[in-house]
Amino acid sequence: MSSQEQNTSAGASLEPETSQDPGKKQVPPEFFRQPYSFVRRGDRLTSRRQKAWDTYSPTHVLDIPRLRADTSVAPEAAFDPVTIYGREAYQVVEIGSGLGEAIVHRACEMPEANFLAIEVYTPGIADLLLKMGQAGVENVRVAQANAPELLDNMLDENSVDELWVFFPDPWHKSRHHKRRLVSPAFADKVARVLKPGGIWRLATDWEEYAHVMRDVMEAHPDFENLHAGEGATEDDPVGGWAPRWEGRILTSFERKAREAGRRAHDLTYRRK
Repeated sequence: MSSQEQNTSAGASLEPETSQDPGKKQVPPEFFRQPYSFVRRGDRLTSRRQKAWDTYSPTHVLDIPRLRADTSVAPEAAFDPVTIYGREAYQVVEIGSGLGEAIVHRACEMPEANFLAIEVYTPGIADLLLKMGQAGVENVRVAQANAPELLDNMLDENSVDELWVFFPDPWHKSRHHKRRLVSPAFADKVARVLKPGGIWRLATDWEEYAHVMRDVMEAHPDFENLHAGEGATEDDPVGGWAPRWEGRILTSFERKAREAGRRAHDLTYRRK
């Protein structure tokens, strides 16, 4: 399975999914002039996933005011940790949580922290909820939303301690590079919500995209590389690659990437 298949909500796209069905609700064309962070897949659930969705979504999937589409985030959206989690705590946000393996694993390790998973793929969210229920985890909430809009409209400035973007869609064809999530404009959005000293962790198994990520982050004035110069070689004099973060579990998708001969590249930045 490729990175493009593995993470449906963390690859930026600028093109709408159109429909000629006159009975289907149409989204205004101006919506698609804004980037959105996913490619929408089918939402059919297996019986196990449906049961998990029915059991946990009323309490663990956030009720978000929408603007135009069912993944949009209206400007009046609010994120109050006390209301959502019953407490204020160290806040971790994952963009593109997929099947929830990474965030549920880390939430088990850090019960004292609050975790927010941002994902649009309903079967993925249902699988996350299933894992969460099996693990007895109570500190995870899910936002089914377009990530750039959520960063703009729902999260307050300086409100996040740690943010993850793991294995976003690489959009490896050159004509699709404009759809990639990690860009200077997206880095601006992350810088706004991260607290000073907050950490942004990134990983990809697509080497060319890893270099693009690094170039974007190295050029951004609000971030500093926690591993500046590390791993530099004659062929790659910049370096700056982070060692594999111990908190990032080896997911089934990364395992398949390894089997296909692709290795993960990690980057870790701190907001100045």
